[in-house]
Amino acid sequence: MPAINDARILIMATHGFEQSELEAPRQKLRSTGATVDLATPDGEDIRGWKTDHWGDQAHADRAIADTEAGDYDALVLPGGQINPDLLRLDADAVQLVRDFADSGKVVAAICHGPWMLVEAGVAEGRRMTSYPSIRTDLKNAGAEVVDAPVVADGGVVTSRNPGDLEDFVQKIIDEVQSGDRAGAAS
Repeated sequence: MPAINDARILIMATHGFEQSELEAPRQKLRSTGATVDLATPDGEDIRGWKTDHWGDQAHADRAIADTEAGDYDALVLPGGQINPDLLRLDADAVQLVRDFADSGKVVAAICHGPWMLVEAGVAEGRRMTSYPSIRTDLKNAGAEVVDAPVVADGGVVTSRNPGDLEDFVQKIIDEVQSGDRAGAAS
């Protein structure tokens, strides 16, 4: 895998993403020199959710259907209740998650974002964490669920909530640079 400053990272989201869970990874990863693109269902800008109201818009770079996993080194899935619940109904979005996972690339999901991993069939047999309200969904999908700030298992990185963003982004960086997808969970 590349050094982080040479990496291409895709964030995939739609309306209702948790504001900080898209902005913090995008800003931090860009600050390392990584190229970070945002894919949305129609390639149009999307609006976030911030605490208990609509937040700011995020500029989209491309449409999900026009995006190939082979063009990127990692995929980041922000949470928020609305965002992944809508995306898991989008066949192109679900297939893109599968494509990243099947090709051994880093797939990182935070908060409610792991719903996409369940829908794509990526959760089974993996050690994962998430927001507490979807942990039963992960268990039912065959994941070993733990309560930890961040968990990495075979290139799949999961985290619980915005309070874990620093650990989450650092683990994405570590996983992109390590390239070791066969290693044990950490």
